[in-house]
Amino acid sequence: MDLLEEKLMPVAAKISANRYLIAIRDGFMLAMPLLIIGAMSLLVANFPIQGFLDFMASIFGANWKSFFTIPFDATMSIMTIFVVYGIANSLSLHYELEGISSGAIALVAFFILTPFATKFTPADSKVIYDITGVIPMDWLGSKGLFVGMFTAIFTTEIIRFVNVRGWVIKMPEGVPPTVSKAFSALIPAFVVIACFDVVRLLFTFTSYETVHGFIYKVLQAPLTSLGDSLGATIIANLFIGLFWVFGIHGANVVGSVMSPIWISLSGDNLTAFKAGAELPHVITQQFQEIYLQLGGSGATLALCLTMVFLCKSEQCKKLGRLAILPGLFNINEPITFGLPIVLNPIMMIPFIITPIVLAVVCYIAISTGLVPRPSGVIIPWTTPAVFGGFLIAGVKGALLQIVELLVAFGIYYPFIRTVDKQYLEEEKSYNAENATV
Repeated sequence: MDLLEEKLMPVAAKISANRYLIAIRDGFMLAMPLLIIGAMSLLVANFPIQGFLDFMASIFGANWKSFFTIPFDATMSIMTIFVVYGIANSLSLHYELEGISSGAIALVAFFILTPFATKFTPADSKVIYDITGVIPMDWLGSKGLFVGMFTAIFTTEIIRFVNVRGWVIKMPEGVPPTVSKAFSALIPAFVVIACFDVVRLLFTFTSYETVHGFIYKVLQAPLTSLGDSLGATIIANLFIGLFWVFGIHGANVVGSVMSPIWISLSGDNLTAFKAGAELPHVITQQFQEIYLQLGGSGATLALCLTMVFLCKSEQCKKLGRLAILPGLFNINEPITFGLPIVLNPIMMIPFIITPIVLAVVCYIAISTGLVPRPSGVIIPWTTPAVFGGFLIAGVKGALLQIVELLVAFGIYYPFIRTVDKQYLEEEKSYNAENATV
């Protein structure tokens, strides 16, 4: 424990305090409500019950799905726009700069790097046409996330560089604040636009043609392939558990690094889901949040149920009753700090092991075709177990979560039984002493 605390705590502290990771996290949090609404709209249009689809078609006509697919196109399909603005705004506020103007400038920089042209092949032809004056939607969705993140960060750093050196237009006193802010952003905006336009131009002379092509082929595609692997998922959940047992919010620390990758994978699946094509990825944001966090980090919902129905000590029973309601919505701080799991050498073992075992079980079940791959629908992480599995993978997804609860129970039970016996002996000893007095 001392060794882990000595080696792990400084790393966690640095990651938690990193301004770029905080800005990326905040950017995704800004976009998350919109992404959930868009994904849920698509889910309604493709609900996994044929009777519902037939009922909606009989009431609203054959084109009823368009009412729900348009919100998807206006949210999930252009998610990078929201993320760019959110990251630039958050990082600017960290530097005590004007967040709104920085977000707007970052969006302009992103569109400068994005080609206003695309290739189109008609269904009845093999000829490829170059169409100009349009923005490819691919680069505004999940495929453009990494370019968007880098653009937001570099834009804000350039604005900071210009402001620190005083290269801004300062208006005299008495000028309205909105006018003063507009002119103060003029020179930083010019420098940002000039820099990113030069970058765009340089990439036109390469085989990649655009920054998007370069980042996607060299960085994003390899990283998403790594994030889609079982090994990466196991390592991520190992560190989530290790951070938590020292009282550090492991999901936040690891999520700040992995969430962009997982969300990008979810976007790929959702795009394929909308098109009716085969879903490309097993591991996505939903795989992590819905399948591996039943009750919260450590998959502690099974532990809560065990404490309520099988434990004999009053401490475990009462804590289980207190924690069961938030646990159903994947909030487990009452268990983590109340049992406790933090700095508990007994309970830390199943807390770390359980999500890793569940990751293996779920990966095998999905990769072998027993359970459909996650649809990519981003649902709130507070969605209760079984219901969440149904939303992302139908009835088989719900059944998989039930199996997970049984597996988690099998792992947790020997450990909580040991703790329960210890607490029960302490309670009997305390009651005996009080009775004597």
